[in-house]
Amino acid sequence: MEIYLIRHGKTYGNSLSRYIGVTDEPLCESGIEELKAIAVGEQYPRLSRVYTSDLKRTIETAKILFPDADRKIVNDLRECDFGEFENKNYKELDGNENYQKWVDSNGELPFPGGESREDCLKRQVNAFFQCIRELEAEKIDQAGFVVHGGTIMHIMEALCTINKKFYEWHVGNGAGYHVKILKSQNNILNNKSAFIKGLLNSLEYQIELIQS
Repeated sequence: MEIYLIRHGKTYGNSLSRYIGVTDEPLCESGIEELKAIAVGEQYPRLSRVYTSDLKRTIETAKILFPDADRKIVNDLRECDFGEFENKNYKELDGNENYQKWVDSNGELPFPGGESREDCLKRQVNAFFQCIRELEAEKIDQAGFVVHGGTIMHIMEALCTINKKFYEWHVGNGAGYHVKILKSQNNILNNKSAFIKGLLNSLEYQIELIQS
């Protein structure tokens, strides 16, 4: 099975480098124009099935890139809840003691009043597995996930046979990864970080990168 993992188009908050998680922003005008150019250039193939989160920016992106696809909303594919940092950028958080503690932890601490990275990863990966099972049951061998940067980064960190850290899987708006889904080999977790091993006892599927 081949999957396209695509980050949503740009929003106003993205243009200001804000932490946009559960904030339900629509695409901004420049984001829409950038996606239309991608669609005209046929960067992505026509897909019969596309999954999104329940947030506007993913739904609007999917409609532009895949207007003819059967689009399914899966709430648990949504971005992390950034809590106290939500809809703010590093400049607006300058002097915030909790933000400095989070930065000093290399992003490992839970977001104050929001979601921990552990809970977020488990939620997103389990939702992804649910969708893959559905695709297998319906014998669909090519599909798309138009989701969030953090969602893609967690899925790739946890499941890809290439081992990279979370932030190394970052992609820009409208960009993503073309991957192959395979039944997981028993030893895939052996090569993963202690963080991933501690969260996931087993992996139902694994990812091979085809193209970024």
